[in-house]
Parts: sequence; C-alpha cells; structure tokens
Amino acid sequence: MSVLVECVPNFSEGRDPAVIQQITAAISSVEGVMLLDVDPGKATNRTVVTFVGAPEPVLEAAVRGAAKAKELIDMRQHQGEHPRFGALDVCPLVPVAGITMEETAALARRLAQRLGDEVGLTIYCYERAASTPARRNLADVRAGEYEGLEARLRDPAWAPDFGPSTFDAKSGATAVGARDFLLAYNVNLNTTSTRRANAIAFDVREKGREVKGEDGVMRQQPGTLRSVKGIGWYIPEYGVAQVSLNLTDVSVTPLHVAFDECVRAAAARGVRVTGSELVGLVPLRAMLDAGRYFLEKQERSTGVSDAELIKIAVRSLGLSDLAPFRPEEKIVEYAIAARAPRGRRLVDLSLRAFTEETASESPAPGGGSISAALGALGAALATMVANLSSHKRGWDARWKEFSDHAVAGKARYEALLRLVDEDTAAFDRVMAAFGLPRGTDAEKAARKRAIQEATRLAIDVPLQVMKEALASMDVIAAMAEIGNAASVSDAGVGALCARSAVLGAHLNVKINCASYDDKDAVARITAEAAGIEREAIAREAAILAVVNGRM
Repeated sequence: MSVLVECVPNFSEGRDPAVIQQITAAISSVEGVMLLDVDPGKATNRTVVTFVGAPEPVLEAAVRGAAKAKELIDMRQHQGEHPRFGALDVCPLVPVAGITMEETAALARRLAQRLGDEVGLTIYCYERAASTPARRNLADVRAGEYEGLEARLRDPAWAPDFGPSTFDAKSGATAVGARDFLLAYNVNLNTTSTRRANAIAFDVREKGREVKGEDGVMRQQPGTLRSVKGIGWYIPEYGVAQVSLNLTDVSVTPLHVAFDECVRAAAARGVRVTGSELVGLVPLRAMLDAGRYFLEKQERSTGVSDAELIKIAVRSLGLSDLAPFRPEEKIVEYAIAARAPRGRRLVDLSLRAFTEETASESPAPGGGSISAALGALGAALATMVANLSSHKRGWDARWKEFSDHAVAGKARYEALLRLVDEDTAAFDRVMAAFGLPRGTDAEKAARKRAIQEATRLAIDVPLQVMKEALASMDVIAAMAEIGNAASVSDAGVGALCARSAVLGAHLNVKINCASYDDKDAVARITAEAAGIEREAIAREAAILAVVNGRM
C-alpha cells in the first residue's frame, strides 16, 4: 500500500485571487503532490487548501506554500470572521493510507521544525503533535488571536515549539498538528442575526456555554454534541448567518447528526435551517452514512448505489444551498481518484464498449472477467427485487427486512465488479511473467518464480468469483421466496447468472491449475471449487423451482 498523507493548510487570505493563486502554485510545484481543493471565503478572509501525497513531497509543498504566504500576506491588514493568528494560520497533517497517527504526528513535528528553521515562522504544535497537553486544543493555542499574540509571546509558558519567539507583526504565528479527518461544516440559517447563530452554536457544541447558577457562580453548561466545536457568524456574501462547526471525530458525531441537532436547536429558537456547506473535503463514508440515515428516516431501502446515497445526502443536508456540491471535487476519495494516474478500467466502460472489447483480438477480458460480470448482474437483479419489495405499497412494515437483503446484494455485486478487472489484471501479470528474460540461470529461475506467483493469482481470482457468486444466491433465493411476486422472474434470471458465473469461473480455475506446480495446493483448490460448483447447481435448481411455482 502506498503511503498517503493529507495536508490542509488554512491561509489568512480569502479575497485576493492573485495571492491565493501564487500560494497554491507554490504548493503544486512539488512533484508527487495532488492539489485536491482550494476553498476561499470572503467573509472569513481565509482559504482552506487540501493536497495529498507521499510524506516527503507533502512536507516540501507545505514549506513552499508557507514561504509564499509569509511573503504575500500581511496580518496587520487582516480582518475576517474566522479566528486566526497567522498568515499560515493552521497546517494540520492527516493520515490517509499506509501511515499511523503516531507516524503522522512525528511527521508534523518535522514540518513544524522546517517551518521554523527554513521559513522563519513562529510555530506551535497542537492536537496529536502537541508538546504538552495544554497545547493540544487549537482554541487554547490560538487564544487571544493575532491581536493578543505579542503579549502572549512574552509569557514563558507560551514560548513557541519552533521558530522565533519574538513577535512578527507581518506573519503572526502558525499552528502545526496531526489529526484525524476534521469536517469544517457550516449550517445555514434563515436569519442575519449573529447572536441567534451563536446561541444555536452554544446549544450544540461540546463546550456549551457559561451559565450563572443560583449561587451566583459561573459554570460551564455542556452542549448536546460531543467532539464538536462551534461559533455563529454572519456571511455578507450570502446574506445569511451560519452555525460554523468543526466536527473533530465523525465516528462520535457524524455529519447528519450534527445537521439534525442544529435543525432542532434552531427550531427551538424560532429559526429555520435552510441548508449547509462543507468547507474543504469530506470522507466518502461520512456522505454514505448520511445517505443511509436519511433513507432510514423515510423507511426506504439503503441498499442503493453509492451515487444514490450521495444524492440523498446532498439533498437532505442542503449542501447545494449556497453553491453546487460536486461529489467528484468535494469527496476525498473521488478527488484523489480523479487526479491519480491509472489505466482504463473495464467496469467504467459502457456495455457496448465492454462487449466490443471482449470481442476484439485482445485475449483479455476473457472468460474470467465475463464470469465476474455475470455474477455481478445476478446479484444486482436480486438487489433490485429487494429494493422494489421494500417500497411496495402495503408492505411498509417489512421495509427494513428487504433493505437488509438489498444491502447484502449490493455488497456481493460490488465485490464481483472489482473482480472483473482483477481477473484481467491477473491474466496480464501471467503474460508479463512469460515475457521476462531467460538468458542466464538466475533469470530463468526468477522467470519461473514469477510465472508461478502469477499463475497462483490467476487461480485465486476466479476462485473468489465462484465464492462471491455462490454467496449472492442467498439473496437471490430469499427474493425468489418472499420478494415482490411481480419481479420473481428477475430473481430467476439472477440465479441463472450466478450459476453461470460459478461454472465459468471454475473453468478458469481448472485451466490455470494445470500450469501450477504445487500439486498439493492444486488438489485442495480443485476439491473446493468442485464443491462450490455442485452447490451452485443445486441452489439454482431449487431457486428456479420456487420461481416457477410462484408464476
């Protein structure tokens, strides 16, 4: 697995496109870095930039962006709604793939030292990179903001972690940290009142507000949402007040829970939520969870495509209220995939193009990929019957039962779709191994090892197709027995597809086993595959008997 780190620097400039462009150009100048998102805000006078890459390019890009920000941004002239204390205000690193949080924290401290030594910025480390518990919370580190920074630097307890300890009026200070994905999330209100927005923010944020008790002592009254920070502000460019939230742990307070709680708190104060916006990027899982949540509230099946779940989430959260929400730009995984170099995937082809590619002189895709595609279609048919049954008039009490079947069917067809390309990749690996040089004894030995390793993969992939297609028959059988009678024939076709997928993939297993030298493994695999085929044939017969009996 390749190591990927996300960096989300926040620059104290959101109004001058020329300045923002120069900063992002400095970041993009580093080879190996993918610039995913640039999100400027006029009222906040702040731009949130998101980029990803391997650790070393990410650190270099952050340093170059910081140097350009120090050159171009003058904090003495800065005004904005968002809390801030520096030209590069915060610069968190987020682990994406192949790296732990502990390793990311160490990386953040390396970045902090480079920013201090090479750029000359005053640096505080926060969150997982914090040097002391007192500096873990960003709000504590940034207390007093830019206007209070000069006095704070005179306090020995707040000496910076790296860089100069003297006040730089032009660049201020920077907080560098390591954290999990943080969602910067603003909820739009049908009011222009900052006071009302603040009241709602205090109702929901974990910190809550200070209240005076009967004894006259001020005490902290917690809000209703854990792992949530929030304030209220007015955004002139949109003419609305917002509850501005930071969701620091979406596993504790998911996006949809924060939205609904803001709706409740706003209604209690006579205010209506009109929509919301995400600043920067959002993990795919947060959007899928939101889509499922809102479908469940409607008592509708959640076993629909990811695209449909995202559409439901966008509409329910009102994410296009102020500006269009484009999933390919705003969802982390989609933004990375759109910029990452990759070959053409079979599953992305149209049905005609896939068929014509199969019919061409190229030996791949072949029977293994076609078997996986057949299996995916069979599971998809069962999922369709489950979704139709979940929404059938008069069956409202059973929606969850059918939704669960649809979710199971979706898992099967998604796995089989992945195997469409994996089978062709396995074939390509075999051909590449046969093409290795064999001029010396060492080359011959290496070539033989590569051929055997590739052959084993070419056995394992169709064997997995057999297993997934057989597993899909659980959903197909259930839909044949209890699904909407008007769609029972579709369940029957699903059974035919699943059985054909098993038999077709079995042929690939057998032909590749003939070239595999480990005969003990071949014997085990052959016996397992034969058992799967027998079970698939028997299950198909049983399903078709049920189907014909209901027609």
